[in-house]
Amino acid sequence: MPTAKDLQSLTDQEVVGLARAGKEAAYRELLRRYERPVFSLIYRMVRDRELAEDLAQESFVKVLNALDSYRPEYKFSSWIFKIANNAAIDQLRRRELVTLSLDGAPDARTADEVEATALQAVDQTESPLEELESRELGKSIEQAIARLRPEYRACILLRHVEGRSYEEIAEALDLPLGTVKTYIHRARHELRESLGPLRG
Repeated sequence: MPTAKDLQSLTDQEVVGLARAGKEAAYRELLRRYERPVFSLIYRMVRDRELAEDLAQESFVKVLNALDSYRPEYKFSSWIFKIANNAAIDQLRRRELVTLSLDGAPDARTADEVEATALQAVDQTESPLEELESRELGKSIEQAIARLRPEYRACILLRHVEGRSYEEIAEALDLPLGTVKTYIHRARHELRESLGPLRG
């Protein structure tokens, strides 16, 4: 059985293969690799720490129970983000959307939690006045994003916060590439309409 250090040098696909064979250390390695990114994605979507923890845990249970259905020709990260994102979108459909925050979630208790939920919209070279203006604009942007339908919001977050390619978003959300492009186009259009008075 490979040691924990050996596992760290393996690809996701290799670790999944060991996990499928029932190797407990391989399960722990997958959790180590993806616990924070999955929590971060869900947290940005649902904006509630305890709920995000529950949904992340639920997502990992689904992942571990469905490992046999994972197809190794696809990125494991896209597959796991798809499961996590679906959990977050299902939750958002069941409740009113809340806003993103430049400063992190209101209930963020640690620096890591603040960082995980904050949008990075402030340029470190800005003057205090410019930073204040950026933050004011950021608050308008986050309110506009919060009004988007969940599917649009997911695409915008994955594209502009997570930095995912259109192809990765399509894979993660199980949508045709053209649909992803359409959602992002429509979301940007809605954001431009919402932010029209602030443009320029």
